[in-house]
Amino acid sequence: MITELNERSREIFRMIVESYVETGEPVGSRTLSRRGKFELSPATIRNVMADLEEAGLLFAPHTSAGRLPTDAGLKLFVNGILEIGGLSDAERQDIDGRLAASNRNLPDALEQATQTLSGLARAAGVVLAPKIDRPLRHIEFVPLSPGRALVVMVTEDGLVENRLIEVPLGTPPSTLVQAGNYLSARLVGRTADEARQLITAEIESNRAELDELTTKLVQAGLASWAGGNGGAALIVRGQSKLLEDVTALGDLERLRALFDALETKEAMVRLLEATRDGEGVQIFFGADNPLFGATGCSMIVAPYGNSRERVVGAIGVIGPTRINYARIIPLVDYTAKVIGRMLG
Repeated sequence: MITELNERSREIFRMIVESYVETGEPVGSRTLSRRGKFELSPATIRNVMADLEEAGLLFAPHTSAGRLPTDAGLKLFVNGILEIGGLSDAERQDIDGRLAASNRNLPDALEQATQTLSGLARAAGVVLAPKIDRPLRHIEFVPLSPGRALVVMVTEDGLVENRLIEVPLGTPPSTLVQAGNYLSARLVGRTADEARQLITAEIESNRAELDELTTKLVQAGLASWAGGNGGAALIVRGQSKLLEDVTALGDLERLRALFDALETKEAMVRLLEATRDGEGVQIFFGADNPLFGATGCSMIVAPYGNSRERVVGAIGVIGPTRINYARIIPLVDYTAKVIGRMLG
């Protein structure tokens, strides 16, 4: 459709969208007449706006008000008109430094990446974390507070992942060591899925010479790998940033609906996993999906892959539909690539 707009219509449409991204307010023909590079009267601009509205690209929120872009209009603008720049060297170094500080600990790196994107984009950061599917080298249980322990898994190439688990109260350290030794002896050179199948078969056939308490620990360790959703985990950070620019009660209600949607983890995971079928940055506008349809929000997300170039997760941001696409698209793209290099 963008090719069907003449230069004058494209320019007026561009100014309306850019004004909306900047202020969130409707813009009228008189304002555009003063700003535009064409010397057009307000009446001429109103005629063009009427044509754009008829094409489904603009709408008037109130009678006699200015115009705002529709979701379809935003989508057309981002895909056909928006000029996307790159990141500065300072921004790249900032992202590189923050993720390097994780010291190859995957959960820490993904947590840091999510918070970094949230801060830089002033929106909610989201990441779909992969399950470990590479050969493992070591596993151990680290006691924390009573009733809790940390499962530390190390892959053959040095990547570290931690999972918090519940353990029976009064579990002695020696039992944690025994469970870790048992698992480590059977997982070397195997992926988490392969090790889980082997150990589960041993336990079910009573070939595992473990006491009842150690068996429970081993099973808890195995369960921590599964984690639901095929082992994938969803991290959402920075939801509060979405409240910083709320000016109307209707906006607040839409954000409440969004927060409810974010609590529906399975729906979010399905949406993020949909990015695995595409390449590069993808944008889901409000009307593009049932999760955000009533919230007035968009999601900018990019997949990241492992050393075998297989997509294993996705990272991005969720914000209002007037989010700064030109700035955030390259931020998401670069962050996904940095995570991919870590996994590679």
